Amino acid sequence: MSAAGLSKIEKMIYIIRDQKVMLDSDLAELYGVETKAINRQVLRNKDRFPKDFMFKLTSEEFELLRCQNGTSNDGRGGRRYLPNVFTEGGVAMLSSVLTSERAALVNVSIIRTFIRLRSFLAMENQIQDRVTKLEQGTNKLFKVVFERLDSMEELTEIRIPAKRKRIGLK
Repeated sequence: MSAAGLSKIEKMIYIIRDQKVMLDSDLAELYGVETKAINRQVLRNKDRFPKDFMFKLTSEEFELLRCQNGTSNDGRGGRRYLPNVFTEGGVAMLSSVLTSERAALVNVSIIRTFIRLRSFLAMENQIQDRVTKLEQGTNKLFKVVFERLDSMEELTEIRIPAKRKRIGLK
């Protein structure tokens, strides 16, 4: 899949309940099937989708998501049921129940996107740790500099000569 395709997939990944997930409708769009086809396969294979692979959104979570995405209202062709969301493990498991060639190709792209996001998160954590250490070191350095400046002021008084020699043309 192209970089634009991977970027599209990244926009379909949400963080809900501190997990990166994808909506059943977004996955259906990527796989080129109807949402109900995915949910039907999940119902037929319940044992393959434990709670850490897939869960149903609460109405509050769905409402927050709908406000973010600007999806349609229920009365105007919207969803009748709360959506299922799939974690990375759930997306991987979908490839075993959706057997089309397109599903396999899309699944590879989705898993690659999840891996890429995970590496970005790890890199961000490393950078945050470095910044924290740098701040701590800088704070110690400034403390030492200010302590030395304070001790220098006590030892030396600023003396201005009474008569100064003029410099320049007369």
